[in-house]
Amino acid sequence: MLSRSSFTSLVVGVFAVYVAHTCWVMYGIVYTRPCPVAAGSGGAAGCVWPYLARRPKLQLSVYTTTRSSIGAESKVDLVLNVEDFDIESKFERTVNVSVPKKTRNNGTLYAYIFLHHAGILPWHDSKQVHIVSPLTTYMVPKPEEINLLTGESVTQQIEAEKQTNALDEPVSHWRSRLTLNVMVEDFVFDGSSLPADVHRYMKMVQLGKTVHYLPILFIDQLSNRVKDLMVINRSTTELPLTVSYDKISLGKLRFWIHMQDAVYSLQQFGFSEKDADEVKGIFVDTNLYFLALTFFVAAFHLLFDFLAFKNDISFWKKKRSMIGMSTKAVLWRCFSTVVIFLFLLDEQTSLLVLIPAGIGAVIELWKVKKALKMTIKWQGLRPKIQFGTYNDSEKKTEEYDTQAMRYLSYLLYPLCIGGAGYSLLNVKYKSWYSWLINSFVNGVYAFGFLFMLPQLFVNYKMKSVAHLPWKAFTYKAFNTFIDDIFAFIITMPTSHRLACFRDDVVFLVYLYQRWLYPVDKSRVNEYGESYEEKPKKKAHRE
Repeated sequence: MLSRSSFTSLVVGVFAVYVAHTCWVMYGIVYTRPCPVAAGSGGAAGCVWPYLARRPKLQLSVYTTTRSSIGAESKVDLVLNVEDFDIESKFERTVNVSVPKKTRNNGTLYAYIFLHHAGILPWHDSKQVHIVSPLTTYMVPKPEEINLLTGESVTQQIEAEKQTNALDEPVSHWRSRLTLNVMVEDFVFDGSSLPADVHRYMKMVQLGKTVHYLPILFIDQLSNRVKDLMVINRSTTELPLTVSYDKISLGKLRFWIHMQDAVYSLQQFGFSEKDADEVKGIFVDTNLYFLALTFFVAAFHLLFDFLAFKNDISFWKKKRSMIGMSTKAVLWRCFSTVVIFLFLLDEQTSLLVLIPAGIGAVIELWKVKKALKMTIKWQGLRPKIQFGTYNDSEKKTEEYDTQAMRYLSYLLYPLCIGGAGYSLLNVKYKSWYSWLINSFVNGVYAFGFLFMLPQLFVNYKMKSVAHLPWKAFTYKAFNTFIDDIFAFIITMPTSHRLACFRDDVVFLVYLYQRWLYPVDKSRVNEYGESYEEKPKKKAHRE
C-alpha cells in the first residue's frame, strides 16, 4: 500500500512525464524536417519544391452555390474577385451574398475558394487550387429574455410558448466570416516523409525533372465563432460576408490543422457548438506565445486540482471532531457550490468550467455529511437519517459559529433580498427559474465571501488555525491565482470572473491569521493528534 507522500510523488512524476511528452509532440508539430538538398545542386531526388518560388501572378475568386460539388461554372455566383492577388498582403473585405430559396428553407450554402493564375478562369486552369467551406450551420437559437413582471402580456405569453417549442429544434445560421490563409514559406519538403497533416492540403505537379507543390490554401475554421452567427429566416434575401486573408507560416499552419481536428473530435464526442466555440476562443483570441504559457498553466491547474481534491478528501475522511471548524461555513460552501453549478448549467457555460464545478458540488455534499455526523440506515427501501452528538469542545465552537452567523445575518439578508428585488424589476430573464438561480448566485458571488467570516471569527475566538486543512488550502490558493489568468481567457459569466479575484482576498486573510496565531504544539491537529503527545508515547514504550 502506497503512503500519501509516495502516491503524491508518483502523481507528480507522471505529471512531469506528461508535460515532457506534450512538449515533444508540440515540437514535432511545429518543426518540419526539410529535404536534404545538396549544396550547389539545382534539385535533389525526392524533394518537393514550392511552386510559389516561381512567383506566379495569381488571382483569388470566391463563388457560392448550393451544391456540395461542382464540375463547371454553371449555377455558381461570383461574390469576390481579387485580381493581382498578393500573398504577402493581408486584407479584409465585406460583400453581400444572395441567399437562395433553398438555403432560406434550412438548406446549405457552400463557398468555393479558388486560387488560380490571373486572367484564366479556374475551370480552365490546370494549376488551380481550391477549397470548399459551408457558409451555414445548424444550431438551437438562444431563448429570448423578457421582463418577468412587466415585459409580457397574454398574447406575448402565447407567442413565447410557441417560440419556445420552435427553439427546441436547430435552425440554419449564417457564418458571417470567412478567413483564408496561404502558406507563404519557400519550404522544400522531403517527398519520402511528407507530414500527413499538410499532405491532405497539398496538390503536386511535375515540372520538368522536379516535383512542385501548388500554393497551400487553408480556411481557418477556428475563426468561425458563435457570436458571428446570424439566424437565416425565410424573408432574408441577402446577408453580409466578411472575407479576410492573411499569410501563414508552415509551423503555425500545422498547429492550426491539429487544433481544428481536435475541435472536430470534441464535437464528435458530443460537445455542442457552444462548447467547441469556447475551445476555439482559447486559440483565436490569444497570442500564440501566451497560448503556450496558458498550456503550462493549465497543466499545473490540473495537477493542483487533483492534489487539492486528494488532500481535501483525505482531511475530511479522517476528520472525527469539528473542534475549531465552522459548520455554518461548511453548509454555506455546499449551498453556494450547488447554486453556482446550477447557474453555470442554466447559462450553458462551457464544459471546461461546468465539469469541475459539478465535481466540486458532489465533494461539498459529502463534506456536509461528515460535518453533521450524518449516518444513513436503510429500513427496507426507506432511508433513515441519524445525526451524531457533539462533545463540550465542539459545542463551544458551535456557539462561536452561531454568534458569528447572527451578526452576519443583520447585513447579509437585506442585501440579498434587495438585490433580488432590484434584478426582478430591472433585468430581463428567460424564466422565473432563471431569475431565482441568478438571484441566488448573485448573492453568492457578491456577498459569498462574507460567509467565510464565521470561520475567521472561530479562528479569532480560539486563537488558532491549526484545525484547518492547510495542504488543501495551499493547493486551492495556487489554483485561485491560476484562475485569475483563465478568467481572461475562457468565456464565463462576469460574476463568476469577479469571484476568482474575491477568493484571493479571502486566502490572504487566512494567511494573516496563520501568521497572527503561531502553532500551538499542545493543540490537536486535523488527525486528532498532538505534537507533544508523540514524545510521551515513545518514552512510555521505552
